[in-house]
Amino acid sequence: MTPSLSFKPKLLSTMRNYDRRQFTTDLLAGIIVGIVALPLAIAFGIASGVTPEKGIITAIVAGLIVSVFGGSKVQIGGPTGAFIIIIYGIIQQYGFEGLTIATLMAGVFLIMFGVLHLGTIIKYIPYPIVVGFTSGIALTIFTTQIKDLFGLTMASVPSDFIEKWIAYFKSMPTIDAWSAAVGVGSVAVIALWPKVARFNHVLKKLPGSLIAIIVMTIAGLLLKQYMGVTTIETIGDRFSISNQLPGAQVPELSWEVIKGLVSPAITIAILGAIESLLSATVADGVIGDHHDSNTELIAQGMANLASPIFGGIPATGAIARTMTNINNGGRTPVAGIVHAAVLLLIFLFLMPLAQYIPMACLAGVLVIVSYNMSGWRSFMSILKNPKSDVIVLWVTFLLTVIFDLTIAIEVGLICACLLFMRRMAETTDVKVISEEINPEEEDSDFQMGNLEHLTIPEGVEVYEINGPYFFGAGNRFEEIMGALHHQRPKVRIIRMRKVPFVDSTGIHNLTNLCLMSQQEGIQVVLSGVNPSVQTVLHKAGFDKMLGVENICSHINIALERAKELL
Repeated sequence: MTPSLSFKPKLLSTMRNYDRRQFTTDLLAGIIVGIVALPLAIAFGIASGVTPEKGIITAIVAGLIVSVFGGSKVQIGGPTGAFIIIIYGIIQQYGFEGLTIATLMAGVFLIMFGVLHLGTIIKYIPYPIVVGFTSGIALTIFTTQIKDLFGLTMASVPSDFIEKWIAYFKSMPTIDAWSAAVGVGSVAVIALWPKVARFNHVLKKLPGSLIAIIVMTIAGLLLKQYMGVTTIETIGDRFSISNQLPGAQVPELSWEVIKGLVSPAITIAILGAIESLLSATVADGVIGDHHDSNTELIAQGMANLASPIFGGIPATGAIARTMTNINNGGRTPVAGIVHAAVLLLIFLFLMPLAQYIPMACLAGVLVIVSYNMSGWRSFMSILKNPKSDVIVLWVTFLLTVIFDLTIAIEVGLICACLLFMRRMAETTDVKVISEEINPEEEDSDFQMGNLEHLTIPEGVEVYEINGPYFFGAGNRFEEIMGALHHQRPKVRIIRMRKVPFVDSTGIHNLTNLCLMSQQEGIQVVLSGVNPSVQTVLHKAGFDKMLGVENICSHINIALERAKELL
């Protein structure tokens, strides 16, 4: 059955009882979130290998679409740190046009996720995988900022993680003291600002990253003007800043490029889906609401279709900005729309001032972002969990750091699936009942004749399957029968009262067991088959293979049938 389209933007439902008071709080929250988003959008854009205005354009376009069409009341969309590494890698290999195509493809995938109702499934991706690649991304982001943080003089920065650190250590003698002071000072300002501003209601609402940028930009200008310090590199030294809104452009698509970008596009889509739904779920817990995950995925897809057309980069729901929105009173998508409008006004009228921001200051902002993103407490707590979780965590983390995020997510999901199969297989066991069946161990469905015990006649074997009979448990019969060394029985009863479902592999193995038994002159009798499993077996032709009379509803009926066969 094809799932029906579920697309119900929260903006429509929140507008029914919207009033002036709520608009005032949404307006204030939107302005504050817009201010918070500004330095992050610039930093994420530069760290991703694009110009700073592309980060702001992404925050404007994606932020507006996610708020208008999204399934969460308070979600704030835009560029995030999670995308930095994969964006940078795509640009290095395919150029910005390749990134544009990959983002468009990711938008299509996200819309498909929502249309196919995969929102609830994506939220169940194993926690160790999420923590593993999030921590790996955080370490990688931190690593990419060392050059700018300390003003190192390097001809080029290697892309490989280990080679990058080797190059950093070799370049340590070239540290620029002024740039390092700006970078470390920015980290200190951001870290200490909440403690300084906690006693003032107005200052508390200003983000430490914005304060650091203002303070360090002014300090850099003063040092240059009055002390002749020219070694502090600024955004304007590296980029040409523009406040012109770009026109809509659709890149030329070729099948070869599309095929090459399928894997990174799926990575962008999965990462965007996980982060946006995680952000929406966290927000639900704070405001006591329930987001529509499928609507949210469709909106995220629309945002990633629109953002690259206007020169932007991939976007998703941003947890930090969403929480800032909530903490400042935002309760409807109007706050997110205001946030996009604030960023647009800043872009049009204040963007040229961004050229004076020191690169070391932006590196300091991203160092704090990477620390907050690392989730080291969660990482350490998972290390106390079962070995399987620890393995998935380390594999995902190391692959993210040493190779790339695409490989990490793919391998991490494969590991998680394999471990899940193993755990599911361990929940199913096949046991042999040799002499008699104790009614005290049976359920009420067994009690038909007030029998104290059921004796198993000589020449009859009884096997009982406990749990789902699927591919993970399909070979248990062969293992158990191979371990038994006794006289061949005439009747083999298979109890299936505790089998909730059977899959194609289970049917295949059960069919082989029945056919092998018949070749050996052994009659198979099924017992306690529930209606849903019986329907599956009927479609597979077990009625004809065994005979209807050999598929019994209770064990005592099966034993009576076995006596007849004997």
